[in-house]
Amino acid sequence: MQGLNGLLNIFKKEVADFSKITFIGSPGLCTPFAEFLSFGVADKETHFIPLLDLNDCHEFELKSYGMALKDDVSNPKESEVIVLLGGLAMPQYNVDVEDLIDLVEDIMKKDGKIIGVCFMNMFSDFGWKDKINFDCIIDGTLIPMIQK
Repeated sequence: MQGLNGLLNIFKKEVADFSKITFIGSPGLCTPFAEFLSFGVADKETHFIPLLDLNDCHEFELKSYGMALKDDVSNPKESEVIVLLGGLAMPQYNVDVEDLIDLVEDIMKKDGKIIGVCFMNMFSDFGWKDKINFDCIIDGTLIPMIQK
């Protein structure tokens, strides 16, 4: 599969049997990707945690213009799927992998699934693939072009 539609279809297959999903990612950079993936599974309960700040978790809701984060803080506990987004691995965010694993264990339902979604081998390049027990990683490639 190729492109954003391919990415979305792969993601939808991976989470088809689950109803509560929490995305964890860097604010700004990962938020739109979490919105995009949430839109593809709009019938499910989805949350977003910026970095490791559980106190700033918000649930997505479907609006006429797409997905949006609700203003109220939400409760991601007992999530069946945790989606770790590649921005977390970027050095400027200085995310401690052990702290992230503790957060995942705190909010994930027993026998839950950990999915990585990234671009350009982010989890491999920064050594996270060997530190986190991912059930799968969905990795895309971006090739920017300028056309006139």
